[in-house]
Amino acid sequence: MSAGESAARLVDVALDETGLPAPSPELEQERRIAVFDLIEHNAFAPLPDKDGAPPAGPYRLTLGLKGERIVFDIATAEGAPAAAFDLSLAPFAQAIKDYFEICESYTNAVKRLPPAQIEAIDTGRRRIHDEGSRLLLDRLSGHVATDLATVRRLFTLICVLQPQA
Repeated sequence: MSAGESAARLVDVALDETGLPAPSPELEQERRIAVFDLIEHNAFAPLPDKDGAPPAGPYRLTLGLKGERIVFDIATAEGAPAAAFDLSLAPFAQAIKDYFEICESYTNAVKRLPPAQIEAIDTGRRRIHDEGSRLLLDRLSGHVATDLATVRRLFTLICVLQPQA
């Protein structure tokens, strides 16, 4: 790691797609972009728990779904377990639903509406994404130290893991 790189970051992100339907080519592309963006720019480190401080980073993250929960499995870059926890998806249900609806509206608008209307829909899309991201940031407190930019990318990944996506 170079002198300017932080150990409090992700160097790998994997999606556990066990039990999920195969994604469409468009959704698979969204997943690849979100993972790439997350790895390129992030701040992420597990917080100490009752067992003490987690091993030093950088970290690998595996995200998956287990029932109605999103599972975070964190390991060191070398593969040693660092932390694991899950969060209920229930608080995110409306934000995820709204996000997909507005993304569909945006896709349809690009095909037939003037730029001003497309921009208005995109502003709404960003607002909904921001709301879901702030909720995720709040839910991650106590588990990981991170920032809003990183959480925005994580929220995108949680959305694209959804079976109805």
